[in-house]
Amino acid sequence: MTFTMLRLLFFFLILSQVSFAQENWQSLFNGKDLKGWKQLNGQAKYEVKNNEIVGTTVLNQPNSFLVTEEVYGDFILELEFRLDAEMNSGLQFRSESKPDYQNGRVHGYQMEIDPSPRAWTGGIYDEGRRDWLYPLEYNPEGKKAYKKGDWNKCRIECVGNVLRTWVNGIPTGHVVDNLTPKGFIALQVHSISKPEEEGKQIRWRNIRIQTKNLKPSPPDNIFVVNLVPNTVSEQEKQQGVKLLFDGKTTTGWRGAHKEKFPEKGWLVEDGILSVVKSTGGESTNGGDIVTEEEFGAFDLQFEFKLTEGANSGVKYFVTEQEKSSGSAIGLEYQILDDAVHPDAKQGVVGNRTLASLYDLIPSVKVQRGLRKIGEWNWGRIVVYPDNRIEHWLNGYKVVEYQRGTPIYQALVARSKYQQWDKFGMAEKGRILLQDHGDAVSFRSIRIRPLK
Repeated sequence: MTFTMLRLLFFFLILSQVSFAQENWQSLFNGKDLKGWKQLNGQAKYEVKNNEIVGTTVLNQPNSFLVTEEVYGDFILELEFRLDAEMNSGLQFRSESKPDYQNGRVHGYQMEIDPSPRAWTGGIYDEGRRDWLYPLEYNPEGKKAYKKGDWNKCRIECVGNVLRTWVNGIPTGHVVDNLTPKGFIALQVHSISKPEEEGKQIRWRNIRIQTKNLKPSPPDNIFVVNLVPNTVSEQEKQQGVKLLFDGKTTTGWRGAHKEKFPEKGWLVEDGILSVVKSTGGESTNGGDIVTEEEFGAFDLQFEFKLTEGANSGVKYFVTEQEKSSGSAIGLEYQILDDAVHPDAKQGVVGNRTLASLYDLIPSVKVQRGLRKIGEWNWGRIVVYPDNRIEHWLNGYKVVEYQRGTPIYQALVARSKYQQWDKFGMAEKGRILLQDHGDAVSFRSIRIRPLK
């Protein structure tokens, strides 16, 4: 075979691959009219101009949605959007509208479009349901992706339980969730309440989708929010994330100051690890439990659920060397029913309230981050190699400090921990779940060592 023939064969092979890739794409917008779409909820204006769908705000209307008549499960979606003014918007996917759910309100996953200084474009929101799933505080680099005043290209991949977003080729959001397996796609024009906001526009073009022969993008290194209980996704595995509780057994845990797991006081059932209610006192029944493994710098995630008036905590850098009549000593992410339990009013300036660094630093109170008693909360503790530490609650960073600094030492000196030398300064320690005698449940306890 001659060199020329080889070149021709290679050319036709590449051409066939390009043709195959193009055949996989289906246009969702014909550039002429809104065939295949319908409008739900608000009465914002949608029209077609210059091969673009143009959405225009209308005063005192609820959020408006132009939705596809077809529903989609697994897919890869690409489109371009441009904001002609500072206005919030979003792109719904795997979303629904049902008569028995808030009178047909559109609800489901949304890729946020946010030109404000907050810069959360590309984050994942749960419209009409659970609020924020992936704010871009999880991914600061993603905040830089949006181009103000210009066309922006977004990509959404939904394959199985994995939901991922990109803006201008930069990964922005990554959620693992199984709440809604399929639904429509929708273009949002956000509600407005001020006359000066009327008439603002957002434009969409080049809307296309793949539903067959899907090839998801390779893994990246952005943070993953995994909402499927007691699982670790493929990207998390590549990042070094592992479960500390497998959802079935107490493997990897033992009682604090003990050799074995407590014979009473704790229950594993239906993928949940729970403290059995007893007296309401510290370590008076089963007692605290700790990981068999010690950790230095790490990213710890956990879900917890409170009962009314309950008190508990997640402690870290627990060495079991300190002598204490109650709970083992360590830095503590406070878990508390602030509205009922008296401890919320003790301490100093609220430093014993939910998600606080117990008795040292109060958590920032974010109203949107609160959950009702009996609902699952999502906690996170990040310890960086330079001793910076963060507490997160339901997607919001609520505490930030650095252990070992003069400020930290001053806080310890005025706290209940002043009696212990070098409190909280161990190089490594165990993770502890507290038995305070109240019914509290845990699941999805994941950790990623940091270097």
